[in-house]
Amino acid sequence: MSIEVNGKIIETDSEGYLVNPDEWNEEVAKELIRRHEADGHKPVTETGWELMTFFRAYYESHQTHPSMHKLLVGRAKLESKHFSDEENYKNFLYELFPHGPIRMLCKLAGLPNPKDEVET
Repeated sequence: MSIEVNGKIIETDSEGYLVNPDEWNEEVAKELIRRHEADGHKPVTETGWELMTFFRAYYESHQTHPSMHKLLVGRAKLESKHFSDEENYKNFLYELFPHGPIRMLCKLAGLPNPKDEVET
């Protein structure tokens, strides 16, 4: 499978994840978001973009995507506070990405498919 962005063909796997994460850029992200929303998912907000940026930075530093736990801890550090109720923040993430925040954010951020990730 593939997507076309500005006349360039970008290869994706059968689920729509980029084959080569290095091909991701803002224009590719916009196309992935367009497809995401066309599939009936909620619109990606500024928070979604911030989370995509966090995922890209985390992946570049660790060569893997963040787990749900790492996402919750990382976001708390970025916002200079401890989430007193991580469950509320996790619920907020599931409101934004009901089909799984980790999987959806990896796809939108151009990262490999986190096939084995169990989102708890």
